[in-house]
Amino acid sequence: MRASDRAYALLRADIVEWRLAPGDVLAEVEQAARLGVSRTPLREALSRLVAEGLAAPHAGRGVVVSAISLEAVTDVFEVRLPLECTAVRLAAVRGDRTVFTALADEFARAGRLIGEGDGDHDAYYALVARLDRSIDDAAGNRYLLQAQKPVRTHLARVRRLARDHPARLLASAREHEQIALALASGNADLAEACMRVHLHHSLQHLLGPPGNAATAPAPVPVHRP
Repeated sequence: MRASDRAYALLRADIVEWRLAPGDVLAEVEQAARLGVSRTPLREALSRLVAEGLAAPHAGRGVVVSAISLEAVTDVFEVRLPLECTAVRLAAVRGDRTVFTALADEFARAGRLIGEGDGDHDAYYALVARLDRSIDDAAGNRYLLQAQKPVRTHLARVRRLARDHPARLLASAREHEQIALALASGNADLAEACMRVHLHHSLQHLLGPPGNAATAPAPVPVHRP
């Protein structure tokens, strides 16, 4: 792997996982030393992060980790909605139903991963990522996948805003279970409806006060196939 690719991958992971927070300065000398690369490949990595919207030039401070604004969150979800709905519709028709039945069972037990503030949130996010990958694999459309990549990069970062709200994470687990069950039933209309419910609740939680999801309406009910 080229030095610039390695620096980019490490910085990107640090930003998405909030080890580097919005507003943190990505000083060339400091980051080059930390990552074990020279300043030339580091500059290449920073340019890629700026192009991706994860970092931004700042007068007098070089490059900083970009902020997450409410406007940016709304913009991400406006693009995410049609992409995710298309993906689940394709997955419902083309996917292996046993894969989604198994994932629904895991989401039904996800409460133990989340707990009441001290749960294994990383394990829960890994489960969500597995559902995303299973939908992508089932949809089997490389152009759709390519369009989703930048959106999911920012989404992974935004998702971390909910990690300190167990009530929202538990509601999210139920919503993901409903999506998986709809996919397991092969019902494209229901899968899209469940996805729309989930995205609506997720966006309202991010835009509203903490605890907003605790009183959100129940997700669309799905019966097991």
